[in-house]
Amino acid sequence: MPRWESFNRFLEDAQAANAARRQALVDELLREHPTSPWIEGRTATFIYSGLGVKSVAVNLDIIQADPPFLPMRNLPDTSLWYVQHGFAPDDLLDYMLAIDDPGTPLANDKDLLSRIARHWRTDPRNPLRMTTAQAEVSLLRMPKARPLADWSAMRAVPRGKIYEHEFSSVQMNFEGRKLWVYTPPGYDPTEPRLYPMLILFDGQWMIGPLQVPQIADALIKHGRLEPLIIVMKQSGSQASRLADYVSNDRHYAAILTELLPFLQSQYNIDSTNLGVGGVDVGAIAAAHCALKNPAVFSHLIMFSPPLGRGQAQKQLLEYAQRFENAHLLPRRIFQSVGRYEQAARFYKPNLALAAILQQREILRGDIDHEYVEIGSGHSLAAFKSLFPEALAHTFPPGQA
Repeated sequence: MPRWESFNRFLEDAQAANAARRQALVDELLREHPTSPWIEGRTATFIYSGLGVKSVAVNLDIIQADPPFLPMRNLPDTSLWYVQHGFAPDDLLDYMLAIDDPGTPLANDKDLLSRIARHWRTDPRNPLRMTTAQAEVSLLRMPKARPLADWSAMRAVPRGKIYEHEFSSVQMNFEGRKLWVYTPPGYDPTEPRLYPMLILFDGQWMIGPLQVPQIADALIKHGRLEPLIIVMKQSGSQASRLADYVSNDRHYAAILTELLPFLQSQYNIDSTNLGVGGVDVGAIAAAHCALKNPAVFSHLIMFSPPLGRGQAQKQLLEYAQRFENAHLLPRRIFQSVGRYEQAARFYKPNLALAAILQQREILRGDIDHEYVEIGSGHSLAAFKSLFPEALAHTFPPGQA
């Protein structure tokens, strides 16, 4: 049985002990509770143990400061650093530890990447992480947050197949971008059966950290998802995504006149049952395709589309009205936003769009719209946790 049922009880004992005894109590605590954060109700205690350290902070982007740090305290005469903070029961947030960081504003830092490399790191006591080609972060998952499973570790789930192609576009003037195509378990190209198809932008994230194919496998096994083909299209550079994706008719033309014909020539696709989706400005690209041609793209997934102020705001601010005035919309729409995302760019305009779509669903009944507000910021961890709901809503079994 653990000696301490709460971190505060440990603190009481440690502060009452003499200096020579205190480190032994810390060592005992870390053996009893080797993982961090220590979650009790709505409070999370972040713990770090290290000698020769001058300062430690939790780098958490929901903190309204620059830098967005929760400074940790050192328990005198020990290696232990700690900080406690309250969170909502469904929060799912990424964070890092800042060790001996100068604490100066990030906005003024001329060499931020070097600073991150020197001072920021994942929490060594937290096994829950999100890893991409660019970075790795630790994750705080409060008790009522959505699950964040490793979907590839589910061995009893029948697996579909993934085929890799190269896609070039005259419309968009690029060559050789990767295209990953998932086919569901049991798919046989020699049989006459046709499958729904979902096109997802930023395919490098979908095939990688977001684990979309593995999520689809599990949902299909448990009867929550219509077996479908999922196409994951690689994006250009981060710098080019805004121009490529925001209200770009050439991008829409590339999907409709170049990508679709190629896929139809290679796979057994039901051309009357197509969807499109994405995250961030990839969700804007998906919305643009669906609004331009909802008769073709009758399913739409939008994770955190930037619908408000900021870069390209003139085009982005038009989307709410485009949805409101559309004679025809995709019949199944999934929309989500994080409540800790930037209010003017993400949260408030998504809330407004959700109200428009929910009103249309009530009054006209020609769409099935699901809106989810998640206790997260703008993060891949949040997107991954939402994909099971998004896929199950947009392509439920027997919905054709």
